[in-house]
Amino acid sequence: MTEPLAPRRRLIVALDAPGLQEAESLLDRLAGVVEWFKVGSQLFTAAGPAAVELVLKRGGRVFLDLKYHDIPQVVGGAVREATRLGVGLLTVHASGGTAMLRAAAQAGADGGPARPRVLAVTILTSLDRAILQRELQAPVSVAGQVVHLAGLARAAGCDGVVAAPPEARSLRLTLGPEALIVTPGVRPAGADAGDQRRIATPAAAIRAGADYLVVGRPITGAPDPAAAAAAILRELPG
Repeated sequence: MTEPLAPRRRLIVALDAPGLQEAESLLDRLAGVVEWFKVGSQLFTAAGPAAVELVLKRGGRVFLDLKYHDIPQVVGGAVREATRLGVGLLTVHASGGTAMLRAAAQAGADGGPARPRVLAVTILTSLDRAILQRELQAPVSVAGQVVHLAGLARAAGCDGVVAAPPEARSLRLTLGPEALIVTPGVRPAGADAGDQRRIATPAAAIRAGADYLVVGRPITGAPDPAAAAAAILRELPG
């Protein structure tokens, strides 16, 4: 980013809820503390566009994380519909290839000044080098594949990437200051890693070059989500 983001704007809380009622409860508990919320595949499958509308009506901003991965025409159409919903950030899979990435970026740009920023997901935080090489037969390091896919996304016109914290520093050096870098896999010190393999603390992720941090269970699973979110915000540099 050209200007550093304030700590409150850096945090995206994942609304990984099974339905609108649970999502609404989380929004109520986080009101005034968090600005950005991720609507992912679980909540969107359960509630559809109403989940996006719920966040927007309460003054929040939406990171629509559906990781579109299909032929270029289909993905371009999906991005256009997401633009009409009013989301601020959305994701496609970088492994969909250059033509698909270009279709997504163009569809986003067609939305004008208020368009969503299109982010390309590189390698999921649940994957490591062993899985990448053994199951996906990609004979490269995770960092190497992340940088390669990020380069494809940048060349295709995407606004940024989603990548795990350990790759943020090399991505910032490769992509420059204007690209958005969103990092999931963020865990406060001492928190359970769960199914994430490549993680970092909030402050470490920001120092490495991340613009936005996506945090789910350490906040949404806490007895007091607002207090958990506030504690993370206090860790972040201004």
